[in-house]
Amino acid sequence: MKTLLVLAALLWVGFSSVADASVWNSPYRTEEVRSNTLFSVFSAPPKHLDPVRSYSSNEWMFLGQIYEPPLQYNYLKRPYTLEPLTLRKMPEVIYLNEKMEEVNASSGSVRYTKYRLKLRDDVRYAPHPAFVKETDGKLKYASVDASQAAKIRSVYDFEILSTRRLKAQDYLYAIKRMAVRRYHSPILDMMLPYIVGLASFSKRVSSEADRYFAQGKRFDLRAYDIDGVEAVDEDTLEITINGRYPQFLYWLSMNFFAPVPWEADLFYQQEALRNRNISLDTSPVGTGPYYLKENDPNRRMVLEKNPCFHTEYYPDLSGQEANASGVSAALLKDAGRKLPFIDRVVYSLEKESIPLWNKFLQGYYDASGVGNEAFDQVVRIGSGGEMGLSDEMRRKGIEMISSVQPSIFYTAFNMVDPVVGGYDERAKKLRQAISIAVDEEEYISIFMNERGVAAQGPIPPGIFGYKEGREGTNFTVYEWREGKRVRKSIEEAKRLLAEAGYPDGVDEKTGKRLKLFFDTTATGPDDRALNDWRRKQFAKLGIELVIRATDYNRFQEKVRTGKVQLFSWGWNADYPDPENFLFLLYGGNAAVKTGGSGINSSNYANAEYDRLFDEIKTMPNSPLRLKKIERMLEIVREEAPWVWGVYPKSLALIHGWYGNVNANAMANNTVKYKRIDPIRRVRMQEAWNKPVLAPLYLSAAGLALIVWSSVRAYRRRRKAVILPEEK
Repeated sequence: MKTLLVLAALLWVGFSSVADASVWNSPYRTEEVRSNTLFSVFSAPPKHLDPVRSYSSNEWMFLGQIYEPPLQYNYLKRPYTLEPLTLRKMPEVIYLNEKMEEVNASSGSVRYTKYRLKLRDDVRYAPHPAFVKETDGKLKYASVDASQAAKIRSVYDFEILSTRRLKAQDYLYAIKRMAVRRYHSPILDMMLPYIVGLASFSKRVSSEADRYFAQGKRFDLRAYDIDGVEAVDEDTLEITINGRYPQFLYWLSMNFFAPVPWEADLFYQQEALRNRNISLDTSPVGTGPYYLKENDPNRRMVLEKNPCFHTEYYPDLSGQEANASGVSAALLKDAGRKLPFIDRVVYSLEKESIPLWNKFLQGYYDASGVGNEAFDQVVRIGSGGEMGLSDEMRRKGIEMISSVQPSIFYTAFNMVDPVVGGYDERAKKLRQAISIAVDEEEYISIFMNERGVAAQGPIPPGIFGYKEGREGTNFTVYEWREGKRVRKSIEEAKRLLAEAGYPDGVDEKTGKRLKLFFDTTATGPDDRALNDWRRKQFAKLGIELVIRATDYNRFQEKVRTGKVQLFSWGWNADYPDPENFLFLLYGGNAAVKTGGSGINSSNYANAEYDRLFDEIKTMPNSPLRLKKIERMLEIVREEAPWVWGVYPKSLALIHGWYGNVNANAMANNTVKYKRIDPIRRVRMQEAWNKPVLAPLYLSAAGLALIVWSSVRAYRRRRKAVILPEEK
């Protein structure tokens, strides 16, 4: 009897609390949801948060908010435009001759280019123990022992934190760290030919670093100098590179060139902290709008607003600039206002797309991508192929942001292969026929849910040299009919194939059906349909396609050594310049020519193309540069070293309370521009997550009936058994 009464009481308490709760199934505390906090996700734990080592998008999503290289991309302007971030103005560019004397930019005697960077004097690091000094000027935490470290889980557990202003020496120190081989900077080999003296410096300090660390000593890079990099004073940094390389400015917007204070480097070299896994890889220190307050890579990462962040304002575009960049009025409402708008960012680990999607629909994540399983629920395709939101999404106030990425996915022919490679008419027409037959529009429809654009060459939209419409059409594969681009017929492809010596797919020399080999890492059950589709594309020409699936390491080795025939590959822009795509077909970068290190995986080489590339790679954007690029595109479209493939299109969904969201594929530091309306978010979460109380009512009624019946039965027994004895 007593047990039933306790159960009834517990049910009543639970029922009352659910009935009173606003959002009963929220994964966050009420005060978190009501605060100025952005809720986002990450799908893979970051391995490196050391800016010199990191080269992954799931790491840069954090680093971009924490670190500040000298330059950044304007959040709104298109084409993508660099602007100062920690500098007073754009770097001064000085051209020098062999004697290091200044010469005119157009001079034929230019041997070096010097970039002079003038820093702002109001940029400060987020509070950190590495900067704390004693009264005598010595660093307080320069010698943390094991007993002290045992009490520390995070750098923010130290008793005292401090800050200091950014100095030119911090950028110099970061470049020195890049040169140390043990830090494994992925761009070191790319920078060695450019930065004067970097190659010899790297060799020297890498050896010294190994010696110091082997002895258990800390390695202070301040004692070593690079010929081509100098901190003239606290506010001035000069970087000298060999020859001309205007794309170097783009590298100055990347986290590889973010500042690293010497105090932090030496602080993290302490053995007691390394043993606690406290390092730049886990505890970054930067001058950006946020710092990493919580690092639990298997659960969640939390960014907090940097209390020392310098003054920066939301971009203010003129009407003409806004129109040219396609910027809506809503994106200009905060023009001129101080950044950042959001106080805190909570990133939760979500490895599966379905839980992420469900939480987004409940309002627990502020934004989401569009997975294949949710595509039909989200998107409606119009008669003209345009994508719009479904009525269900519109009713929830969800908005969709779509943009074509500065990327390309393509199928490469190995140009040193004896069948599909080579430059005679037979090989060229074989590749042209295949390029027509492989229906990229069909691929986009079946496997990408229309999230892509059929590529016309190596340069994607948004990059100088790309053209829309008829001017940008690859006429080797397409025709222009009634104002639109139309893929050539399969009959035209068969004609080219016959002229190549393979009528109906049969080699006229041997009488055997042509068999080609396609190498891939697509080995899972979900890839079966894709591989079947590939076979059907070649079967239209009577060609047998053999799929050779292998693991990624073996696949890479075969590509590097030229032991493939056809394969799929892709490239994402490092920076928004055509050189960053055209170099994928430059003969000097051919994989087999460079011993496997080259990025030209198709091993394509054409003397005229290479000559033009050498000319345009150091030219500023101009009509002359565009003319040369157009000729390069004509060459590769005709010789067809690639089936040009797809420019992918990204789709993002945002809730109505998430503002200032703009597609910017080049910038990584975009959180500071965005805005959250937490009051509206709470209101919508309450509306979308009302508890279903009917089962509780039924349970309560059922239990009440059981209790009432039990009490009644108990009283009857008392009357029948106890009361007669009392008489």
